[in-house]
Amino acid sequence: MKSLNQHPDHKVHLKRLNRVRGQLDGVEKMIEERRYCPDIVFQIRAAAKALQAMESEIMKTHIHGCVKTAVKSRDEKEISKKIEEIMDLVNK
Repeated sequence: MKSLNQHPDHKVHLKRLNRVRGQLDGVEKMIEERRYCPDIVFQIRAAAKALQAMESEIMKTHIHGCVKTAVKSRDEKEISKKIEEIMDLVNK
């Protein structure tokens, strides 16, 4: 069974993160160039959606990995901790 302290590898998300970073650099350039407002908003939304998709994938990994491991351990303290983490993430 996976150790409770071992975290999943999220390196697969680095490519998307770099793309978002590029989009944000593009937004900065568009603002500096005084580009058309809707074009800037479109780029901001594209970056935000990419981040939301990455957040969703990482959350899914957390539930199917970290939370599932805690439940399998039958360690009530760990299970409660994971439930609180999920609640904090959902409510923020």
